[in-house]
Amino acid sequence: MTTHSATLREEIEEMIAVGELKPGQHLDETELAARFGVSRTPVRETLIQLASMGLVVIRPRRGAIVAELGPQQLVEMFEVMSELEATCGRLAARRMTREEQQSLLVAHQACQDARDAQEPDVYYYKNELFHEAIYAGSHNQFLIEQTRNLYRRLRPYRRLQLRVRDRLHNSYHEHDGVVQAIVNGDGELAAHLLREHVMIQGQRFSDLMASLPQLRQGAA
Repeated sequence: MTTHSATLREEIEEMIAVGELKPGQHLDETELAARFGVSRTPVRETLIQLASMGLVVIRPRRGAIVAELGPQQLVEMFEVMSELEATCGRLAARRMTREEQQSLLVAHQACQDARDAQEPDVYYYKNELFHEAIYAGSHNQFLIEQTRNLYRRLRPYRRLQLRVRDRLHNSYHEHDGVVQAIVNGDGELAAHLLREHVMIQGQRFSDLMASLPQLRQGAA
């Protein structure tokens, strides 16, 4: 993949993650090509890449749309996500270097700053760096790749969760326990806390379902 096509993929992926391109929205190759100043060919190739990641659905003779997830799919994917992150946390508690622990603490502080400023979008990006630090600390490249792939697939929904009342405060509080467990080398506690942090159930599931219309609003 060329650098240019990788950049194009990342930019369209980001538009999906932030809700600029909404679930169910038709993706017009000509419009996207004009927007990014490229021909339709790299756009088409990018949409195929995004389809392989599950972010886009390509329909025969009808073009591509942003993928939509139903409630059952969301629950199942968050269930798998919680187990992947739990495994990352367990391994990170055993394998993180002192420098990696410091990077995790820096990312944790950045989340606190965003929480205090009540900036859910800023918190979302700092939260990504926080979780990425844990993935890297697992020192298992296959696990890291699988976890990142599913994280990307769930990005719009994880972002949406942070807009729910009190979620920023609760998310940071949950991070705090994870950080302490990892720094103390308690892999089982880190795994347990991350599993609970990521899994959506009960009230969190209800809140996410109630928020989904915001994500889909305006979709073509």
